[in-house]
Amino acid sequence: MATVLILFLGFIFVLVVMLWLISPGHPEAFRDDQGNILKGGSLSEKVFVSIGGVQQGMFIKSRNLGNPVLLYVHGGPAFPNYFLIEKFKPGLEDYFTVCYWEQRGGGLSYSPGMDIKSMTLEQLTSDAIEVSRYLCKRFGKEKIFILAHSGGTPIALSAVKRAPEHFCAYIAMAQISNQSESEKRALEFMQKEFTARKDHRALEALAEFNGLQDPSDALAFHQSMIRDKYMHALGIGTMRNMKSIVWDIFIPSWECRAYTLEEKINIWRSKFSFLHKTNLQTEIMAANYPESIPGIEVPVFFISGKYDLTVNFDLSFDYFERLEAPYKRFFVFEHSAHSPLFEESGRFREILDHEILPAIEKTASHRQE
Repeated sequence: MATVLILFLGFIFVLVVMLWLISPGHPEAFRDDQGNILKGGSLSEKVFVSIGGVQQGMFIKSRNLGNPVLLYVHGGPAFPNYFLIEKFKPGLEDYFTVCYWEQRGGGLSYSPGMDIKSMTLEQLTSDAIEVSRYLCKRFGKEKIFILAHSGGTPIALSAVKRAPEHFCAYIAMAQISNQSESEKRALEFMQKEFTARKDHRALEALAEFNGLQDPSDALAFHQSMIRDKYMHALGIGTMRNMKSIVWDIFIPSWECRAYTLEEKINIWRSKFSFLHKTNLQTEIMAANYPESIPGIEVPVFFISGKYDLTVNFDLSFDYFERLEAPYKRFFVFEHSAHSPLFEESGRFREILDHEILPAIEKTASHRQE
C-alpha cells in the first residue's frame, strides 16, 4: 500500500512539473520564414487592464500594427477559448490587431473574490464597450471591428446596439437568437437521428429531457453532459469532427503555453465552481433577440456552420433575415458545426479578404463622399 501511494505521489509530482514547464505564460511571438522573431510593427502580449472596476486579462496580437483593430468576444459566456486560437492558428492576426479579451469571471479575468452579482449580461456588455474604448485610444483608431462567437454574441450584439460609434462592423459566428428554441430543436433532431439508428441507449438517456417546455428545462438540457456527449457523437456540437470534450477542449487548454499554470487552473476553477452559480445562461435562455434587438446601425456579417445545432443554424439565419442593418451578409460553412473559425480557417480568411474587408472599405469611402 505504501509503495502504491509513493508511486501515485511521484506521478502527481512529475505531472505538475511537466505542466509547469509548458506554462511559461507568454503568447507565441510572430516569426519570419527563417524562424526569427519579427522585429518592429508586430505585437504579441498578455496585458491586464482595469475594466468595470475589475482587473481583466487579454491577449493582444498583430503581425502589423497598421492593420485595423478587432475585438474577439469569446463564448460561454465567460469561458475563454484562446487555447484553441493557439492550437488551430486561424490567422486573424494577418488582417487585424486582435484583442482576445477574457471576460470577467473567466480565465485571465477570474479571481477568487469575484462578485457573483456583477456577472450579468448587462455588466459584460458595459465591459465590452469599455474594452473597445481602451483599444480605440491605445491604437489610435476611431472605430474597431468586433467578432463574437456563440455565448459571446449577446454581449457583442448589445454592445454594438448601445455604442455603434465605436464599431465599423459586427461579425457574428453562431449568432444566438432564441436559445431556448434552439435547445428544443437540437433535442428533437437527436431523438429523430437516434430513432433512425435504433440507438436505444441514446434515446433512453435523452428521454430525461422530453418536452423542454420552458427556459429552465432548456437550461437543464444545455448544461447536461448527456447533451454534449450525443451532440458530438452526431457531429453537431463544438466542431463537426470533434468526438471528445476531454481530448479536444480540456487537454489543449493545459497545453497552451500562453497561460501560467495558475491561470490554467483558474480557467477550470471558474468553469466548474463559479460560472454555474451565475445567472448568465439563465439570462440567455430567457432572451429573444429578434424581438429585443431588431436592428443595429453598423454592417453585419453572420457566419454559421451548416451542421451547427449548438446554436441552431436555421434560427440564426431567420434572425439575419429580420435584422435591420445598413449592410449585411450571411455566410454558410458547408463542412462546419459550431466553430467555423477553427474548422474552416482557410474559408474564413477568404471571406475576410474578398468580402468583409472590401465591403467595409467601400462603405467607408461612400460615407466620406
